[in-house]
Amino acid sequence: MSEPHIGRRQFVREGSAMVAAAAAAGNAVGAEAETKADAKNTVNYNPKMRYRKLGKTDLMVSEVSLGGHWKNRGGGRYWGDFANDECPEDVGKNRADVISACEDVGINYLDITTSAECCAYGVALKDRREKMIVGADDYRICPRQRQNCNVEALTKGVEGCISRLQTDYLDIWRPQMDMGGNNTDDDLKIVIETFQKLHKAGKVRHLGMSSHSRPWTQHVVENFPEFEMFIFPCTAKTKEKEKPPLKDNVTGGESEHSVFEALRKGNAGLVTIKPFAGGSLFKLAGKFPVLGAGAKEENDLARLTLQCILTNGAITATVPGLTTVYEVENAARASYERLLGMSPREQEWLARMTDERWEQLPEEYQWLRDWEVI
Repeated sequence: MSEPHIGRRQFVREGSAMVAAAAAAGNAVGAEAETKADAKNTVNYNPKMRYRKLGKTDLMVSEVSLGGHWKNRGGGRYWGDFANDECPEDVGKNRADVISACEDVGINYLDITTSAECCAYGVALKDRREKMIVGADDYRICPRQRQNCNVEALTKGVEGCISRLQTDYLDIWRPQMDMGGNNTDDDLKIVIETFQKLHKAGKVRHLGMSSHSRPWTQHVVENFPEFEMFIFPCTAKTKEKEKPPLKDNVTGGESEHSVFEALRKGNAGLVTIKPFAGGSLFKLAGKFPVLGAGAKEENDLARLTLQCILTNGAITATVPGLTTVYEVENAARASYERLLGMSPREQEWLARMTDERWEQLPEEYQWLRDWEVI
């Protein structure tokens, strides 16, 4: 990572900001210590990792967790499904290696959205299912499609996930709602009814929701307390509505209130996706090798981006897609080193790189711009 020249005035100004940030971090140590003490009995506990309570649930989740997606052999994003639900041997080994690395570093939450991911992680978690908190859904049989908005279809989707994962239950069912926010309140009531039946049968412990629509998500947060956690995008560009952005911090419906404020008020957990804008943050997006450590600049950018996102206390966890063991270890460092903060040069470099790549967002990720100020 190249370091730009910083003049004396800028150095003094940024130095003052760092002092203020250090003081704020010091004030947070007590709360961090309490959370850390609460986390000691959680799965995959590692004293270096930070854990956060997932809203009103009883789950303590590693603040850096594992997204179900990963890069495949052809450089694509992930597999949607496998023929005959049979996971290829090399895929199963890769996911088993990644899960083992997650065990080592203290990552304990896995978020799944496709049947192929269920199959692959079913292989990877064989004989160690209790090592991960699993949230799952199948995008093919979910409320995104109106024909699936009935108890029978949604139940079939959940039971399919459970079967492919080779387990008896999901910790969290987090159905994927229509990406444009076109589901109705009646659809939500059907989701809740389905969950209640699955919960009573011992197949699902908690209810969440995944959405790409900001106004719709906020509507659900504010009106449906049955949902214990939410999943939506958050990048290093995301700022909280009504809070002036700080010069030294690139993070931070049309309701006048922030969705983060609504989450706090409702004590709902939040797992954020797309921290790297679907890979668009990286210069060689979509071309990573399956093996190897990758470029240092991109590793630094990934780690600092996660660290930046986690400065928002309303976020329980961020779930990057991780392809290699090294990527797991690098992502975990974002939590290990978070309380140390960033140097002025790191702050400037991260802001500059984020802005540069944000301006080059491909067409398929332009929708992320709606998640800049929330």
